[in-house]
Amino acid sequence: MIRWITGGGARPDAQEPWGGAKIGSVELTLLGTGAPAGLPRPDCPCAACASAAGPRARAATSLLVDGSLLLDLTPGVAFAAARAGHSLGGVRQVLLSHPHDGPALEVPAGLPQPGRVPDGRELALLTGHRVRALALDAPGTGYAVTGPEGQRLLYLPPGTAPAGLEEPAEPYAMVLLDVVGRPDALARLRAVGAVGPTTDVVAVHLDHDVPPGAEERRRLAAAGARAVPDGTTLEVGAYEHVPDLPRRTLVLGGARSGKSVEAERRLESLPEVLYVATGGSRNGDTEWAARVSAHQERRPGSWRTVETCDVVPLLAADGPPLLVDCLSLWLTDAMDSVGAWDDAQWADGGERALGERVRELTDAVRATRRTVVAVSNEVGSGIVPATASGRRYRDELGRLNTAFAQECEQVLLVVAGQALVLRG
Repeated sequence: MIRWITGGGARPDAQEPWGGAKIGSVELTLLGTGAPAGLPRPDCPCAACASAAGPRARAATSLLVDGSLLLDLTPGVAFAAARAGHSLGGVRQVLLSHPHDGPALEVPAGLPQPGRVPDGRELALLTGHRVRALALDAPGTGYAVTGPEGQRLLYLPPGTAPAGLEEPAEPYAMVLLDVVGRPDALARLRAVGAVGPTTDVVAVHLDHDVPPGAEERRRLAAAGARAVPDGTTLEVGAYEHVPDLPRRTLVLGGARSGKSVEAERRLESLPEVLYVATGGSRNGDTEWAARVSAHQERRPGSWRTVETCDVVPLLAADGPPLLVDCLSLWLTDAMDSVGAWDDAQWADGGERALGERVRELTDAVRATRRTVVAVSNEVGSGIVPATASGRRYRDELGRLNTAFAQECEQVLLVVAGQALVLRG
């Protein structure tokens, strides 16, 4: 391991850290939290950029650690520090994380020239901070910063995830990364224990992919993360409450509403998920095969898939989170099994048998200890089906959705890609 000592100042064993670091804590000021082009993007007419005004505007992400270490030099960083009540006069090291050397701009007077730590190397500052460079799966450099008293934070540039993580890992007190663009990075960190239950996950590099405000907060909360305004100062290691992912969630929506995408988003930052496909393969149906293929391409590579309608045993067993897509096809299979399409069979015990199947499913949902996200169609608001069997299916799906929703902490309705929270 190579050890670099930078700048002048006090000896490493001095009683007072040089550069303004606070003994016993690491203070982190987010001078910017946006994408490299900022938010709103210059000359972008999109709705997200149009609503990113005033306090919702974000400069390119830049972090000031204990007044002595600057991670990423961005345009206007000195003014951003002044607005946050800080001076850059104590900065003794500027490190770049992006794959390039940063924007073409002048280095503010008094700041050292920006540099970069080679992957796997560690830089020791006279302030008592240590900075280790992490290898990433995309161009750029990630930095693990350890404070004088051992507080640890991790910062990743946009569009990247760590490569070659060792398991198990000690959890960081704080992680700052591109949660929206690379939720799988968060999943990888969770898989090895680098992000634990008490890790404060802060989203940075925020772009116009998600409208700022309530939708942004909702999406991040589903990943166990949060965002803060530019200029916010955080104490690394201080407890910050973020709502836990609900144990059971039902996502409703019409055809092509975006309900499956919404359900997948709720689990994509978790390291392991079992995807329960209730529709089967339907050999020979090319349209169905295209739909299945589109779903498969969206799923993270770490997810496993099982094709079955036998969901109750999965709910009863221990294991990773379940994504059941969808209850509508589960109901079709259940109605097939009880002869629900034949009026005589339906009257002669079929209706009762289907009710028992639904109760068995909802009882299993109530008792499960697994995290479950289920998808179902909302078909009760459209045209009344022309056939008796079609009306029967519509009615039974409405009853199933109602019963399943009663057992869920959160219920969402997706309309035109927009998720409306009905419960939770």
